[in-house]
Amino acid sequence: MIDVSVIVPCYNEEARIQPLLEAIYSQSYPRAQIEVVIADGLSTDGTRAVIEHFKSSHPDLEIRVVDNTRRVIPSGLNRAIEAAVGKYIVRLDAHSIPCSDYIQKCVYGLENGQGNNIGGIWKIQPGDETWIAKSIAIAVSHPIGAGDARYRIGGVAQEVDTVPFGAFKKELINHIGMYDEALLTNEDYEFNARLRQAGGKVWMDPSISSIYFARSTLRELARQYWRYGYWKAQMLRKYPNTLRWRQVVPPAFVLALLSLGVLSLFWNLARWVLAIIVIPYIIIIFGIGIQMSLKHKSLSYAIGVPLATATIHISWGAAFLWGLILNPKAIR
Repeated sequence: MIDVSVIVPCYNEEARIQPLLEAIYSQSYPRAQIEVVIADGLSTDGTRAVIEHFKSSHPDLEIRVVDNTRRVIPSGLNRAIEAAVGKYIVRLDAHSIPCSDYIQKCVYGLENGQGNNIGGIWKIQPGDETWIAKSIAIAVSHPIGAGDARYRIGGVAQEVDTVPFGAFKKELINHIGMYDEALLTNEDYEFNARLRQAGGKVWMDPSISSIYFARSTLRELARQYWRYGYWKAQMLRKYPNTLRWRQVVPPAFVLALLSLGVLSLFWNLARWVLAIIVIPYIIIIFGIGIQMSLKHKSLSYAIGVPLATATIHISWGAAFLWGLILNPKAIR
């Protein structure tokens, strides 16, 4: 009998999907009670071949693939949920590797009323072995890059705004609905916002962990955080009360750079104010880079971490501002 449905949206994840399947196969939870439902966005690489090979060589784990014709994450999640038969839904990602007791601890927390949606922390790893990939992994897990997002920086077990992925009882869908397919990202946060508005609880347990692979290049990082910022702005149109201080700082910083940069062309005072903002910022991010360089004994972090941190802030902040003025239908 299937108790747990692990749902995974993916697209062109030939290199990542097998490690994830191996991690699910090695879970401490009874394998006979787990199914894996992969919502594939019609991958054009060898993703499906890898899945089929794993399925044939591991017949004791139920694996099914459903088509995600829209090729966006919330659509994939919904198609997988529709196909799921388990009492519990455990949402994972092709860029993640859950710890061996991940499912067991999630189910235990749900059964014991710790929360309605339960997740843990990310142990962020580089997406590649390059110096910039390693710098990015540090930046996205440092408080200056992640703010107070507990699933990135850790902390004690507590009620939170959101968790990465998350596990919940399938019956929850009957009360708050499916993932919002109008959002191309921030779907987890929006789902949890509805849950909290309905009186539910989102619970973060640091003993539940998964490895998450960060982006490998600054270009990939910039694109990722542009999506995050833009779609956060769209989500705020529905849920303005979900805005947090960590999400206000980057757009305020970018707005200050843009406005003061223009004013400084003809107003001397604006140049001084711009310098007062920029110089301490540079000192702070390079100070963290030097600190990380000494900690990890790698000189490259002194440059890589500040570059990654600035990329996060500027991409997210600029996209958020752009999202406030641009109709989201224009870029779908």
